Amino acid sequence: MFEGVKPRVVIVGGGVAAVEAMLALRDLAGNRVDIELHAPGREFSYRPLAVGKPFGGGEVLRFDLDDLAYRAGAAFYRDSVVVVDAARRQVITHDGERVPYDYLMFSPGSKMLAALPGAATFWGVADEGAVADVARGLRRGRLRRVVFTVPGAATWPLPVYELALLAEAELAAAGAKDAKLTIVTPEDLPLGIFGGRVGRGVRDLLAERGIELITGAHPVKFEDGLLQIAPGAPVAADAVISLPRIEGRRVTGVPCDESGFVGVDDHNRVIGLERVFAAGDVTAFPVKQGGIATQQATAIAEAIAADIGLKATARPFDPILRGILWTGGAPRYLYGMLSGGHGETSVFSDRPLWEREGKIVGERLAPFLSSLADTARPGDQSGSVAGAAAR
Repeated sequence: MFEGVKPRVVIVGGGVAAVEAMLALRDLAGNRVDIELHAPGREFSYRPLAVGKPFGGGEVLRFDLDDLAYRAGAAFYRDSVVVVDAARRQVITHDGERVPYDYLMFSPGSKMLAALPGAATFWGVADEGAVADVARGLRRGRLRRVVFTVPGAATWPLPVYELALLAEAELAAAGAKDAKLTIVTPEDLPLGIFGGRVGRGVRDLLAERGIELITGAHPVKFEDGLLQIAPGAPVAADAVISLPRIEGRRVTGVPCDESGFVGVDDHNRVIGLERVFAAGDVTAFPVKQGGIATQQATAIAEAIAADIGLKATARPFDPILRGILWTGGAPRYLYGMLSGGHGETSVFSDRPLWEREGKIVGERLAPFLSSLADTARPGDQSGSVAGAAAR
């Protein structure tokens, strides 16, 4: 199909899925493809560690995207793609440049939006502003009742449990005994998306730590010292911390639903477009998590490699959910198979369940970033980034 000509793969986005896809394509195709990375920012931000910052540690780690692309054998272009012209197999940048492609991976991430009026929003960056103020209020005894909430809209719920557990650990170490911490979530079981064992394990851990749990309830607004929930009676609070809700990033030419999320098939091809794939938070897959994004990126790289005639097996995206829950003590390792199977597949353990430990578990991403740890720069970043990098 591409005899004598290298196919050009253009990757839109600078987050977890984009980096994993670069690595996977180079792994599978060697020098038989040209890979271009197009992203509006200069940096790849590794943000899952930021959850510890308000309550005792953790940073956003930042890597230079140009350097990452070079190490992965790709070319980096700092620009924003505003149009996908699938008929001509081109993308159009904000400056009007037309960039041709043979295959396109669309992974611009998501937009994070405040979900709960009156609450402090945890955005997943190191300098959390209002969240840090709540943490200081707890430490100094000015705030005694703090509620942590998961909005009903699309989000990744794990950080809210970490925030509550880290807050409890810090208060316990300080000898503060009169604070009350509560989690309000629409989930039937906490982190039940992993499966029943994980949900029950998290529920029991919260009970052991004295953290109240209200499930099956949607937070509505926080006003005059009361968190309104539905269904249920208002919850008294001095402060409320909420996760944001997310929407997909809309780009002209890429079909999406009313929330901006893009429909894909089992190999993450964008439904209705040829040679266009999507990965990460922008897809309509309901779980918005970095590890899932890396699996989608791998499926895309395999599909492209097989399509251009390389010896690669194009396996369909078969999601496995892995997570590490920070507790302020021994971490818990969470595992669940999302595609079904027979019987209970989830695991809740205090021992590592996979070889390469990392907050974002990616076949290639985790060892790659680990090898570059000395090049990372701690610190916050301004503006929004590809959402997959947050989790």
